[in-house]
Amino acid sequence: MNETENSQTDRLLTTPHSAAVAGIISGLLFFVSQLLINFAMDDLESGYSLSADQAGSLPVVFQLVSFAGITFLWFTGVARDKLGRKEDQFYSTVFLGSGLLYLAMTFIATALGAGLFTNYMNRVFTEADPISKFANSVIYQVVYVFGFRMAAVYMLSSATMWLRTLVMPRWLGVLTGLLALVLMIAIRISPWITLIFPTWMVIVSIQILFSNFRRLPQQ
Repeated sequence: MNETENSQTDRLLTTPHSAAVAGIISGLLFFVSQLLINFAMDDLESGYSLSADQAGSLPVVFQLVSFAGITFLWFTGVARDKLGRKEDQFYSTVFLGSGLLYLAMTFIATALGAGLFTNYMNRVFTEADPISKFANSVIYQVVYVFGFRMAAVYMLSSATMWLRTLVMPRWLGVLTGLLALVLMIAIRISPWITLIFPTWMVIVSIQILFSNFRRLPQQ
């Protein structure tokens, strides 16, 4: 009986100490993809057409976003694991729900952008066509009005849980709350504010990674 219990205990799933690396990868992928998108948007808003280099980089952006989304799920799992038994159902529901909504909207906007880009390259329509304008407007609304506000809620719920449970440094909880408010309120001022979220992901992942390995010798 003891051997059976021991074998069952050995088979319990545990979060790898290095799993926070996924958050760093996700943050960097989101950062790079958003950076390339912002450069392309600046040129389009200035009246310039996409250059050959930009046109070639956009398919790469679409691929980066897909892998960033996958690793974002790992980041969310690591953040929940950090709370452990201190996790509260109310705040965790808001945290997980806002994260999934952000990811879903990001994927939807990326899929729309990929379809728009494919038609543009095939000269099915140009940037001035009504369909193109409508698609651009939808992408903007999905990403900047709804998507990144869900990202701000994701950060706010994280900050609230960290400050209440102290599983993360207090300075990180306060910083997260302030950045979330900036992202939620000022998102329409400049597209460059979107870089706050992936940068925050990298900072949080590094903090979790270091704290995990500091505790490793004691286990």
